[in-house]
Amino acid sequence: MKKWILAAAVVSSLAATSVQAKEWKVVRFGIEGAYPPFSWTEPSGELKGFDVDMANALCKELQVKCKIVAQDWDGIIPSLLARKYDAIIAAMSITDERKKKVDFTGKYALIPNKFVAKKGTKIEFTKEGLKGVKVGVQRATTHDKYLTDNYGDSVSIVRYGSFDDAYLDLKAGRIATILGDASALEEGLLNKEGGNGYEFIGPSLTDPQWFGDGFGIAVRKQDKDLTKKLDDAIKSLREKGVYQEIASRYFAYDVYGE
Repeated sequence: MKKWILAAAVVSSLAATSVQAKEWKVVRFGIEGAYPPFSWTEPSGELKGFDVDMANALCKELQVKCKIVAQDWDGIIPSLLARKYDAIIAAMSITDERKKKVDFTGKYALIPNKFVAKKGTKIEFTKEGLKGVKVGVQRATTHDKYLTDNYGDSVSIVRYGSFDDAYLDLKAGRIATILGDASALEEGLLNKEGGNGYEFIGPSLTDPQWFGDGFGIAVRKQDKDLTKKLDDAIKSLREKGVYQEIASRYFAYDVYGE
């Protein structure tokens, strides 16, 4: 009798899961609201940015109601697992460590890593061309490792505790260029007063060996149907050109990458 009751309960649970899997009338997105241009919080408390626009576009594509939930970064995955929202769209890098806890869609963005310098600066990005050139990076980052692994002792790496210190040295002419996340360089230098005297130079760097697999939407592992729906929706928005239109509001480069 107990076995029969247990089996019936399992069947009932599976049936409920199957029904639930087909009914996504509302999708709640957890968004940080503190990482422009992906997201920021207006004085009114309203969330804005690329992630917010993408969330709304994805909901429209899926024909579901969209709900945006503000969430501090430190608790963003625990709150997903606690069902405070259904998915995270918050410039979250797809990493093996995070994959142990959540599933990811394919990437929806891949921030290129770029060099920035005073306008008119000419640098050849080869071992010979970078010989003796002072390149600023933030200490103990993927950018530091990339330069070390690819250019070794040829390049003169100048390491900083923060990008703000690197910007001061770049402006003073103590270094020739800075390598960093293109989004951070835009927000910290190019979009600031006097930033029109600087520009991106050289290649866009996205090799996953150093820079990971891009930003994905995180979803609870049991909600694989939602992961697939969101993944398909990302692809559809790109095919329709909607993604590119949204991205052009925030980025002066291809934020999706190869």
